[in-house]
Amino acid sequence: MASVYIPVQNSEEEVRVALDQLPRDASDILDILKAEQAPLDLWLIIAREYFKQGKLEQFRQILEEGSSPEIDEYYADVRYERIAILNALGAYYSYLGKIETKQREKEEHFILATQFYNKASRIDIHEPSTWVGKGQLLLAKGEVDQAFNAFKIVLDGDRDNVPSLLGQACVEFNRGQFSDSLELYKRALQVNPDCPAAVRLGIGLCRYKMGQFEKAWQAFHRVLELDPENVEALVALAILDLHTNAAAGIRKGMEKMQRAFELYPYCAMALNYLANHFFYTGQHFLVEQLTETALAVTNHGPTKSHSYYNLARSYHSKGDYDKAGVYYMASVKEISKPQEFIFPYYGLGQVQLKMGDLKSSLSNFEKVLEIYPDNCETLKVLGHIYVQLGQTGKALEFMRKATKIDPNDAQAFLDLGELLISSDAGAAQDCLKTARNLLKKEGQEVPIDVLNNLGVLHFERGEFELAQQTFREALGDGVWLAFIDGKEKAPSIDADASIFQYKDMNMFLQLEKEGHLVELPWNKVTTLFNLARLLEQLHNTETAAIFYRLILFKYPDYVDAYLRLAALAKARNNLQLSIELVNDALKVNNKSPNALLMLGDLELKNDDWVKAKETFRAASEATEGKDSYATLSLGNWNYFAAIRNEKRNPKLEATHLEKSKELYTKVLAQHSANLYAANGAGVVFAEKGHFDVSKDIFTQVQEAASGNIFVQMPDVWINLAHVYFAQGNFPLAVKMYKNCLRKFFNNTDSQILLYIARTQYEAEQWQDCKKTLMRAIHLAPSNYTLRFDAGVVMQKFSASTLQKSKKSVDEVRSTVAELENAVRLFKQLSAASSLHFHGFDEKKIDTHVEYCSHLLEAARVHLTAAEHEEQKIRQKQELARQMAIAEEARRKAEEQRKFQLERRMQEDELKRVKQQEEHFERIKEQWKSSTSGSKRRPSDIIDDEGGHSEKRRRKGGKKRRKDKHSRSRYETEEAEAEQMDYQEAPENEDADTHYRESGHMNEQDDEENAQNPLEAVGLEDSDVEDEAAPAGRRRRAWSESDDDEEQQERQPESSPRRENSADVQSDGEGDKPNGDLDDEE
Repeated sequence: MASVYIPVQNSEEEVRVALDQLPRDASDILDILKAEQAPLDLWLIIAREYFKQGKLEQFRQILEEGSSPEIDEYYADVRYERIAILNALGAYYSYLGKIETKQREKEEHFILATQFYNKASRIDIHEPSTWVGKGQLLLAKGEVDQAFNAFKIVLDGDRDNVPSLLGQACVEFNRGQFSDSLELYKRALQVNPDCPAAVRLGIGLCRYKMGQFEKAWQAFHRVLELDPENVEALVALAILDLHTNAAAGIRKGMEKMQRAFELYPYCAMALNYLANHFFYTGQHFLVEQLTETALAVTNHGPTKSHSYYNLARSYHSKGDYDKAGVYYMASVKEISKPQEFIFPYYGLGQVQLKMGDLKSSLSNFEKVLEIYPDNCETLKVLGHIYVQLGQTGKALEFMRKATKIDPNDAQAFLDLGELLISSDAGAAQDCLKTARNLLKKEGQEVPIDVLNNLGVLHFERGEFELAQQTFREALGDGVWLAFIDGKEKAPSIDADASIFQYKDMNMFLQLEKEGHLVELPWNKVTTLFNLARLLEQLHNTETAAIFYRLILFKYPDYVDAYLRLAALAKARNNLQLSIELVNDALKVNNKSPNALLMLGDLELKNDDWVKAKETFRAASEATEGKDSYATLSLGNWNYFAAIRNEKRNPKLEATHLEKSKELYTKVLAQHSANLYAANGAGVVFAEKGHFDVSKDIFTQVQEAASGNIFVQMPDVWINLAHVYFAQGNFPLAVKMYKNCLRKFFNNTDSQILLYIARTQYEAEQWQDCKKTLMRAIHLAPSNYTLRFDAGVVMQKFSASTLQKSKKSVDEVRSTVAELENAVRLFKQLSAASSLHFHGFDEKKIDTHVEYCSHLLEAARVHLTAAEHEEQKIRQKQELARQMAIAEEARRKAEEQRKFQLERRMQEDELKRVKQQEEHFERIKEQWKSSTSGSKRRPSDIIDDEGGHSEKRRRKGGKKRRKDKHSRSRYETEEAEAEQMDYQEAPENEDADTHYRESGHMNEQDDEENAQNPLEAVGLEDSDVEDEAAPAGRRRRAWSESDDDEEQQERQPESSPRRENSADVQSDGEGDKPNGDLDDEE
């Protein structure tokens, strides 16, 4: 049993204090310590024992009394123990501040700890334990950099200080520098191999963070070897086993967690992992108990965050979204940064999305995306949130990113396809196809709604065969296949009963009697309806009607089937049956807007304007004025009422136009993107003469309609062209009409061609107008109005041509032809038997015939005069052409003569160059001969050289005379050329000058080449370089006059030579062409 002995003052006796029997009241111990003036180290021992026993108040009481001013004064000479007491108090308050959850109390504890450490520093500023304590305090406060500096001060003085090494290792770990932290832990272990097992926990955590799981496992296992009951090591090993995601690993991990829980039931991390395990097993009661216990025993923020998250997940899975949201929020508050633990943000976003708080949910999911930018689930959720917020662009951006990150996510492609349906049908179709292929690849069944949407997209893009295949795939097996394949047909009925065939259901009863299964699941009704619409488009109206009736046979309240049957009856002009079918639909729903609007259209077709107006009003009231189509129908009714009679009532017309404008404006106020209402408003403004306003409206509608594949509005193109026509902008009007004709009618609408012809007529483009009318007549040969218009255009063209002051023969001929055609056309119309039926006036046509005949006679007179004038012009043109041909021939002859002359000069030049080359070859041969005789006597060499020089000079003189003769011959030819054409003289003179200069230079080259061989064979005058030779040497040289006279050569004088002076040496200088041989005196 451990005890301490307090010496009695002024005595050798001691007071024994058993440490395991310390009194509850520390005042008794303090009285003894004070009375006996016990050493301060005993104060520390007793205080530490109180701390171990959990008696923190007694611990604090003893240390505070031991650091009082009286004690400091009495033990002034004792420094280390006083510092130890102050550091112990500082460490105690640092711990209290670290575990405190309330911010105010936390700060108070940290202030007290700082005061004690500062007081210890005033005793000895260099005490390492004080700096270590300060570092721990700063680390607890989160001031990592300052803590690092505190530990560094200690290590600078003692690099092997283990507490500082461990403190700095913690700092590096918190900084995320796990490799540096690991090195510090290793160094501490090397300095003190007997460190507690917990030091190896730091090594294991560093290995774990660095991804070195095997070495981390070894470190944690070593901790257990040293301390088999180390709970932290057990939990760490359990986490490593759980992360294997294997059944055996998970089982081992949970066994270790259970053992850790048994060793210490208040380990928060073990409690959280156990709660997580029981969450997946569905034992929510245990989850709540374990997490509540973990929350009660820990003040560590991240650990509490995990506990709240487990509790929130439990309530979330049970559907208690209110409590789940509260605990998710509590989990988030315990985290300083989302990077530490992101899952609560995701759960909180899900709960807020479920509760309808879109903005808060969006904020939380965006935080998740910041941490995990490639998480497909988060991207898809954000896409759905942006769709609900009306921000389709951002939604598409997130959905596209999700499909790129995970190309095998079928749901992402489905979501993206649904978003793209309204904006990009082609891309939507591709997405749905990809989703279908992925689902089939995974062996999953493709949902019917996906196939239905894909079929509708094929249908709208005109891919009818693919649409039919897709609808059949969605429908699967059923009675409809027999009708599609033609195996079953509708029974034949007589003509009297045919008008009621759309209401007959007996055929399905007959099929059931025959044993056929007539079933239609509710989830296939829409697809069968769409298939029937497709068959309508393919003109298979009989089968389409059967499918509509099948839908009504199984589901008699399906209003749209009645309306489609009514549309089929209307297409057959059976208005009575159509009205009956619409009334049947109204029996199902007497306020169906579609049925009422269709009934109003049928009543308008029957010219029952009063009933139509009432029906349209009823449709508008049925939707409380919110149905834009009903309001549009009323607006159209007022517009047609204003313009339906030829004799308009101005007052009534203005009233109806104003009412229609009001209704169109009302629709636009409700739906600003309604193109039909905007088009109607533009028409009203145009009728009132506000062309600028109407043009702006039509332009905006046209741009909007062009960007929407679901909207086909040729009317707005025509209306815009009408406005351009009214403003006199005929080219733009024609362009707009033609674009509309090509885009919507495949260039086959005679009415639009008539609009174009009218515009061209006003623009006085007669020929274009006639061509346009001819096209229209080709498309509508029975339309006599077009023929009359063509005749008028021919007449107008002819009259305008004849009024020109200057006109060509072709124009006059064309005028005559047009007038003949116009006369013939008007006569045909005059002879027609149904003039009044087509609205023609016979007298007016006869007037046109007479006028065109008169113009024809005048045109023929103009034609005769124009032809005569044209003949004169042609004769003048022929004469000018002949003169031009003669001039061209003369020019070519002159060019040929010059070419021949230049070629002859070139040939002569080549011949001269060839002769010079031959001459040079002969000189080379001569010098070769002289080289072979160089072994003879010097006197012979001199003689030979003189002889050869003589020959060379003679030949040179002949050559110069020949060059002179050649030059004279060319000058003669040039003189003749000057007499023929003085303009060629400068060129010939230049050529002659060049020739003469070339001859002169070649002559000098020959002489220089003759000198060089002398030096090459060593024929030099040795006396020239002899220093003893007399200075007065006589020299001779070749001379040549500047006017090309013959060169004079003088033979060298010979004299008797002395013995031993037979050497011959030529002048070695390069400034003379040749050197003479001199006798030595």
